[in-house]
Amino acid sequence: MGFTAVDAVRPLLAQGGRRDMTRALRKARAHRFPVERPGYIVVTRDYLREHCNLKLRGKLEGFRDPLERRDWLAQEKRIKGLGYKESSHFLRNIGLRGHAILDKHVMSCLQDLQIVETAKPPATRARYLEVEEKLKLFSRDIKIDFEELDLVLWSIKTGEVLK
Repeated sequence: MGFTAVDAVRPLLAQGGRRDMTRALRKARAHRFPVERPGYIVVTRDYLREHCNLKLRGKLEGFRDPLERRDWLAQEKRIKGLGYKESSHFLRNIGLRGHAILDKHVMSCLQDLQIVETAKPPATRARYLEVEEKLKLFSRDIKIDFEELDLVLWSIKTGEVLK
């Protein structure tokens, strides 16, 4: 559904309005929230245009500390719809390393392995960093690359590898 949603709004990302994106998502039957999410895109696009002239990669690469980079994405009020998991996923997708994607599937595996007590995904920055550190330590112990381990755990639970 995510890929279909992106394809539906791709021609509208640079200049399209909220209503046009909503129509495109509804037509493609591509999103559970076709009214709200286009608003996130428009607010975020306008902010990024003002803040960094839409040169997001340059802005992100300007951070020396990967934690500060993710904090900026997750905490900036005008970047809508990104928490720590989504920010980590985005950064990984554009080739910036050092962040775990702690979704419900990964958390369930970590609970099965008795690395965490609950499979509930972390809801706060402190908890996200705590679980991420446990994942890093576990990855060192079992000698699997940290950035690959969450994908392995995810695929164990879902039965598929998307990327």
